[in-house]
Amino acid sequence: MTPTTQATQAVAPQKKWSWRSRAFRGLIYQALALVLIALALWYLGHNTLINMRERGIQSGFDFLTQTAGFDIGESLFPFDASQPYWRAFLIGLSNTLRVALIGIVLATLIGTLVGVGRFSRNALVRGACSAYVEIFRNIPILLQLLMWYLLFTEVLPAASEAWQVGSFYLSKGGLNFPVPIWSGGHVWAAVGLLAGAALAWLYRRQAAAHFDATGQLRSRVWLPLGLVLLGGLIGWLAGGAPSALNSPSRGLFAIENGGALTPEFIAVLLGLTMYTAAFIAEVVRAGVQSVALGQSEAAAALGLSRRQEMRQVMLPQALRVIIPPLTNQYLNLTKNSSLAVAIGYPDVVSISNTALNQTGRAVECISIVMVIYLSTSLLTSWWMSRYNARAAIKER
Repeated sequence: MTPTTQATQAVAPQKKWSWRSRAFRGLIYQALALVLIALALWYLGHNTLINMRERGIQSGFDFLTQTAGFDIGESLFPFDASQPYWRAFLIGLSNTLRVALIGIVLATLIGTLVGVGRFSRNALVRGACSAYVEIFRNIPILLQLLMWYLLFTEVLPAASEAWQVGSFYLSKGGLNFPVPIWSGGHVWAAVGLLAGAALAWLYRRQAAAHFDATGQLRSRVWLPLGLVLLGGLIGWLAGGAPSALNSPSRGLFAIENGGALTPEFIAVLLGLTMYTAAFIAEVVRAGVQSVALGQSEAAAALGLSRRQEMRQVMLPQALRVIIPPLTNQYLNLTKNSSLAVAIGYPDVVSISNTALNQTGRAVECISIVMVIYLSTSLLTSWWMSRYNARAAIKER
């Protein structure tokens, strides 16, 4: 046997399904771990069901089809006490998502502005941004929710003496505002908005490809926004330009007609937004500081203004540092919305507590809430991971 043959046999690859294969052993260990976890979960669930049965405690999710028997003070969709529990949980989920999604958008805008403001050359702006971060970041979120709620219910005037600006009313009953009277023309406006959004998306893709090919920067914010608004305007005009409004009016005991935001919703939204924005501001500040100082000097050497430098040079490079901790703040905001039960906002936790007290299905109600928050967190993480992959700097 030649030395070459011996060397070939010495480095011969291991069999794929051999116990000597590290990949095969790793697969077996993972399968065993999954089996053990499944057995542990089965044991806990089985033991829980036996104990509940011995104590005469009913179990199962059949209660979801039963009549709820309670009203919900605030909902995006009609609901009354004669409807089933599953619909009540959907109302609670919609309330949670409404405050979470709006809060994420507002917290991102405020946090970015405050974070960038901490680099301002104006000492007053820089100091105000620093004070905002230190104040709102160091006060517990529950206290902030209570503070905003007490502000609306104790400081603001009654509905009969509501503050009025045009057709807007602000009082202890919340914020009342005019809303459009729905007609077929609004459908055309919605179609126009969707068409404008599609054109804006195509334009942004073309602008990004043009920038990669030539290095010339085109508007990727204002022009796409103009396309969306233009599409909505064309659709609105095509639908007959409906302009009728249902405006609120001052009643004897309350503001009547129009749309309304309850004090509970406003308090939750302001508390979550202001609290989370303080953390996002620090995330943005840290991300901008992670960019090499030479990038700022190069931008100044090219004659870019301070605003252009931040928008076109610093922030795009800082995104790879900003996005991962920003995802954590989005998750925190969504999960912190469960504290809204403290001020009476009917989110999914509040609905679950009411259903639990009426049916006694504690395990089932808590499981539903856990699945809802787990699903929303996983969806948020998945979407942000995709965005992070797109924003990552590609090496050539």
